[in-house]
Amino acid sequence: MASAGLTRRTFRDRWQAMSSGERRENFWGWLLASPWIIGFVGFTMVPMVASLYLSMTNWDILTSPTFTGLKNYAFIFTRGDPVVLHSFVITTYYSVVSVPLRLVLGLAIALLMNQSVRGIFVFRSIYYLPAVLSGVAVAMMWRWIFNSEFGLLNYVLWALFKIQGPAWLVQRQWVIPSLIIMSLWDVGSAMLIYLAGLQGIPTDLYEAATVDGAGSWKKFWKVTLPMISPVLFFNLVNGVIGALQTFTQAFILTEGGPNNASMFTLLYMYLNAFRWFRMGFASAIAWLLFIYIMILTAIVFRSSVGWVHYEGELRKG
Repeated sequence: MASAGLTRRTFRDRWQAMSSGERRENFWGWLLASPWIIGFVGFTMVPMVASLYLSMTNWDILTSPTFTGLKNYAFIFTRGDPVVLHSFVITTYYSVVSVPLRLVLGLAIALLMNQSVRGIFVFRSIYYLPAVLSGVAVAMMWRWIFNSEFGLLNYVLWALFKIQGPAWLVQRQWVIPSLIIMSLWDVGSAMLIYLAGLQGIPTDLYEAATVDGAGSWKKFWKVTLPMISPVLFFNLVNGVIGALQTFTQAFILTEGGPNNASMFTLLYMYLNAFRWFRMGFASAIAWLLFIYIMILTAIVFRSSVGWVHYEGELRKG
C-alpha cells in the first residue's frame, strides 16, 4: 500500500513539474499508443493469463473447468502421454536442421541478388514471391510435388539420375526431411532482410580491405559477415521462434503421421484442444512450448555477445 501511494505521488509530482507543452505531448503520445495497448491487453495478455489458469484445469469446453493444480504438467513429465515429449523432440530436430539451412540459403541468394546487373529487381521479386503466398496453398502444392507415384520430385530424380524416389510423406524416415525441404521454399523473406543489410555496408570498408590485399573470400569473412551479423542475429531469432511453432505444413500434409513421426508440438496442442476437447491439457502444452521458446531465445541472445558486431564497434576496433 505504501509503495502504491509513493508511486501515485511520484507520478503526480512529475505531472505537475511538466510544462503545458510537455503535458500535451505526453497526452497525445498515450492517446496514439492506446489502440495497440488496448489490443495487447485484450487479445494477448488476458488470453495468456486465462490459458495459464486453464492449464491447471480439466476442461472439455462443454462443461465448466475443474481446477486440478499441476496435474496436467505432472502427467506430461511422468510420460503419462509420451506423445508430448516426443513432439518436442520432433520439433527440435526440425528446427535444428531447417533454421541453419534457411539462414545459409537466404544469405547465398541475397549475395547473388546484391549484384549490379540489369533486371536484378525482377529476380529479387521472383525469389521473394513465395514468402507472400498462402501457407495452405503452398502446402497443397508441395503435396503434389512429394507424391510418390506422379510427383514432380520423384519424376526429376528418375529422369535425371535414375533414382527411384521414396514415399516422402508416408515413410517415417523421410517425412521430416520432406518438411525441411519444403521450409526452404520461402527463404525470400530472410533474403530481403539480408539484402537490406548488405546494401547498408559502407563501401569504404571494402576499399580499405582491398588496399590491405584482401581477396573476395577474406572480404566476406572479415567485412561482410561481421557487418551483417545483427541481421543474421535477427533472422536467427525469428527462424528459431518460427520453426518451433510449425503447424500448417504438418497439419495439411501429414496430420502428424505416419505414426506420429511428424507430430509437431503446436499440431499436437491443436489436436488436443479442438479435436479431442482437452483444452486444459492443450493449454499446459502451450505453456511448456512458450517456456521452451523463451529458453532457446535467451540462449541465442546470450550467445550474441560473442559474435554479433555493430558498425561503431568495428570501426573503433
